[in-house]
Amino acid sequence: MTPDIRPLTETDWPAVWPIIEDVIRAEETFPYDPAMSETVARGMWIERPPGLTVVAVLDGAVAGTAKMGANRPGPGSHVSTASFMVAAGSRGHGVGTALCRFALDWARRQGFASMQFNAVVETNSAAVTMYEREGFQIVGTVPRSFRHPAHGPVGLHVMYREFDRG
Repeated sequence: MTPDIRPLTETDWPAVWPIIEDVIRAEETFPYDPAMSETVARGMWIERPPGLTVVAVLDGAVAGTAKMGANRPGPGSHVSTASFMVAAGSRGHGVGTALCRFALDWARRQGFASMQFNAVVETNSAAVTMYEREGFQIVGTVPRSFRHPAHGPVGLHVMYREFDRG
């Protein structure tokens, strides 16, 4: 089943925060401070226009969330970026793929030339495989730059996808 993806509303936050909290506290896939408070997380996750934060809803429940916008301001503002988090019970069911495809479509419609992910943990094989399937390439890896709780220091991939010039 494909999730319904829509802009995040104020009433979605109580369902989004536990997803973010679970992901950052695990310290396996995001280089965010595991002690981050809900207030800080909210300010970091909810994009201000022209960026966008969305939720993926399955069977009436928030199954994942994404945020997207410009990767950098000024001369780098033609490159987009996005981040995705999926609830533990919804992983492996296409929620992350649906969110990624949504973000790619959104970025193209906004006129971005490409999308770049700055810090994909190399041991997050599910994400790396999905991003490669969606057309991203690993353009570099910063070695030993993420302290994984089980694997020790591992690399962070920079992944990139250029959009068709049509």
